Amino acid sequence: MVGFCLKRICIFIILLTPAFVYGQDEVYDDILRRIDTVENPVYKPVMAFSYGVLNFRGDVQNSYLSPVIGNPALRINFATFIDNLQYFTGNFNFLLGKLNGNQYSHNQPENNLNFQTDIFSFGINMEYRFGHLVNKKFPVRPYLSLGIENINYSAKGDLLDREGRPYYYWPDGTIRDRDENAPGTPQFLFRDYNYETDLRKREKEEFGLGNYKQNSLAIPVEAGLYFRINERISLNLGVSYHQVFSDYIDNVAYTGTSIKGAKGNDGFIFSHFGIHFDLFSDPTTRTVDLLYADVEFDPLFYDDEDGDFVLDPADRCPGTPFGVVVDAHGCPVDSDGDGVPDYLDEEPDTGPGAWVDERGVTITEDDFYTSIMVRENAMDREDVKTYMSLIESIYVSPGSTDIPGRFKPLDTDNDGELSFEELLKAIDAFFDFSLDITIDELREVNEFFFSQ
Repeated sequence: MVGFCLKRICIFIILLTPAFVYGQDEVYDDILRRIDTVENPVYKPVMAFSYGVLNFRGDVQNSYLSPVIGNPALRINFATFIDNLQYFTGNFNFLLGKLNGNQYSHNQPENNLNFQTDIFSFGINMEYRFGHLVNKKFPVRPYLSLGIENINYSAKGDLLDREGRPYYYWPDGTIRDRDENAPGTPQFLFRDYNYETDLRKREKEEFGLGNYKQNSLAIPVEAGLYFRINERISLNLGVSYHQVFSDYIDNVAYTGTSIKGAKGNDGFIFSHFGIHFDLFSDPTTRTVDLLYADVEFDPLFYDDEDGDFVLDPADRCPGTPFGVVVDAHGCPVDSDGDGVPDYLDEEPDTGPGAWVDERGVTITEDDFYTSIMVRENAMDREDVKTYMSLIESIYVSPGSTDIPGRFKPLDTDNDGELSFEELLKAIDAFFDFSLDITIDELREVNEFFFSQ
């Protein structure tokens, strides 16, 4: 049983390993990428497709008045910014659809009216997306628009059944093939909803009326919401009311038609859902692949002034002559340990414990005591104090002795100072993602090290 469990655990670890490796790759990929903001990107027209319903507002109306119920319609829109701050958008659009109305009246049979017309419009409008108040990257933004358009229409009526018999509406709510007072036996008819009769042509032929144009200007007013998906795609929900400068869309008007309607022009509502594609504009950001990680290194921290391949912060013997062999601390090698480096030692094989002069040559004990007793060339004590204070004022600067609280965990030996080895460990831990500090805090650690 234990072996079976261990086997399952091993399989689980093997399955998870690619995920961990992939996660590490993603981290390194992120380090080697930089996202730059594009200055003054060029914005090009945005294409949008909207699908919705048309609902007529006029003399011949349907029984339902809800703006979300009606005949299907399609709008194609092209938009572009018209100001530098991108608060206002100019739109050019086409609208295709149908409008209809079916009105019933039992008390007044002559008011049983119907019509249907194809609608084609094209126009322009200016749109405001509240850029003064809402950031353009916010996921939801309201908008308002106002414009002008040209509308073409041609009202048709369903006045005949499939066999070409005219409809007669009776007070009892039925449709017959003859007038209520006409002789003979009436037959019941049912509407086929085939709008076969050109109503304007009928007005001219039967009543000598219908002298009106089948196109008009209109003022569309729209409100809605934009939903940002990404830089290239957005959605919108909107409702627009189109006030037409004509009362003849339904062939019922206050003047000029055989059936008199109310004063006032016609209009209609377009409720729609749209999707917008910004396919051609310049991107607002660009991703740059880096050859090296984008980390700002301190050049002083990585300098090697004497060229001995030991960085200055760790070099205990700065100024070593070029080409001299040094140890790990940057100091010239002293093979015999007599205190005189090999490149100056005239006696490189001095025995252990032997006294030597400044050239590394062995001297006797008497010679040593004689040398320290000679004081003719010695500097006066007061002059020594003056000289040392001068050196201290030039080369020694007071530093901070207390490690800041947030950096105390870096002092692994708890000696109250940050050594060079501890600094290197902190840098390695930062790049291994095991130290939770920012690059700015790492610079502070570096500055503190040099200020000690």
